[in-house]
Amino acid sequence: MLVASYYSNSDVRIEERPIPEIGEGECLVKIHASGICGSDLMEWYRRDKVPLVLGHEVAGEIVGVAPDVDGLSSGDRVAVTHHVPCFQCRNCRRGNETVCQTLRSTNFDPGGFSQYVRLPEINTRLGICSIPDHVSYEEASFAEPLGCVIRGQRRAGVREGDVVVVIGTGMSGVLHVALAKASGARAVVGVDIVSRKLTWAKQFGADRTTDAMNELPNLLQSEFGHKADMVILTTGNSDAVLNSFQAIEDGGTVLLFAPGEPDTTVPIDITDVFFKRDVTVTSTYAAAPGDLTEAMTLIADGTIPVAEMITHKIGLEQIQDGFDLIRRGTDSLKIIVEPNR
Repeated sequence: MLVASYYSNSDVRIEERPIPEIGEGECLVKIHASGICGSDLMEWYRRDKVPLVLGHEVAGEIVGVAPDVDGLSSGDRVAVTHHVPCFQCRNCRRGNETVCQTLRSTNFDPGGFSQYVRLPEINTRLGICSIPDHVSYEEASFAEPLGCVIRGQRRAGVREGDVVVVIGTGMSGVLHVALAKASGARAVVGVDIVSRKLTWAKQFGADRTTDAMNELPNLLQSEFGHKADMVILTTGNSDAVLNSFQAIEDGGTVLLFAPGEPDTTVPIDITDVFFKRDVTVTSTYAAAPGDLTEAMTLIADGTIPVAEMITHKIGLEQIQDGFDLIRRGTDSLKIIVEPNR
């Protein structure tokens, strides 16, 4: 089979490998759609681990099932998650599945940017979500990124009537915009320095957009009578983080939804946050299987129109072009790789 081996953001090579052999409790999935995530381009995060086969936003068809696996058959259409919690540890029992050490150590073999993946036993048992008949593989590949967004907004507590600001309106930001609007936010404001990304934010639900982050507090006060009830950061840029504290209303919540570069720090006046403002700061990482199931429901019923967010569909041999498009940051919203087309 063919795989895309990642050596760096500018060096993704098409290579041949044997199709993985499955063992007890496992299954083999033929990949039909695999989304490129912005995190796939975090070169600093994986430079000591290369070469790797990346790709974790995956949908495909089961083509092999071990004899001891119940409830799955060849031909089943599925979205699969690479990270699976144990559901038994203290963190899982407290609803914090994404800090489960099992979740952070699980993966599939070799990765979504390949023609086939082997799902280990725990992923086969806990990490598979069925795709409704009317949902395409491309749409189903959004289950993982949308699941992450659902988990983030659940943690942050988006409420009906809120004014929500989303800073960074790339793919994750657009999903946050669409979900906040669908959840009954009074208004959603998209913030980005790239005008094309603001156009996408507007298309998928933003009531107002701006590239003037420093003017955000005045804009909010003028248009809504108060600052944001929630600020969602899909960038770890330190200036954006600092601006989020200027834009948040007293009693509001700031959601950190993306990492910064290593060792990024932000000075915060703790006394001001504690005595005067009562601001909540929270974060989320990844998604649990239940989040993917919820995401699939929102995709299937059309609440989040993910098909309209796809700007490019490419074959595996074009994946370097896909990485280059995302690096430029102006020409693509969502790129779907189709390894078996």
